[in-house]
This record gives sequence, structure tokens and C-alpha cells, in this order.
Amino acid sequence: MAEQKKLDFEQSMAKLEKAAANLTKEDITLDDAIKNYEEGIKYYNQCNEILANAKQKIETYNNKLK
Repeated sequence: MAEQKKLDFEQSMAKLEKAAANLTKEDITLDDAIKNYEEGIKYYNQCNEILANAKQKIETYNNKLK
């Protein structure tokens, strides 16, 4: 299987928001709710990873300025 291209923060956040919105639908099935929950967790983790990397870069940059 080919490796999937990583999304940027904005794309990951949009997909997370979409998964969360789908979970609030009244007519969602249990299977769809589970799929959306799993996708939401995946995109949440991607967002956290991107933010952690950005924080590390900023801290490294700030340390070089001191």
C-alpha cells in the first residue's frame, strides 16, 4: 500500500471538524459514528503532532536568539 500524503494543519483541522460535525447528526448509525470517531482521533493526533513540531522549532529558534 502506498504511503498516504500527510495533510497540513489546516487540512487536518478541517477533517477533524467534519468528523465532529458528523457525530452530532441525529440519524447517524453506530457504524458511521465509530468511523467518524476513529477518523476524528486520527486527525486530532495529526494536529497535535504538527503543533508539537512547530513548538519545538519555535523553542529551538528562541534558544538560538538567547
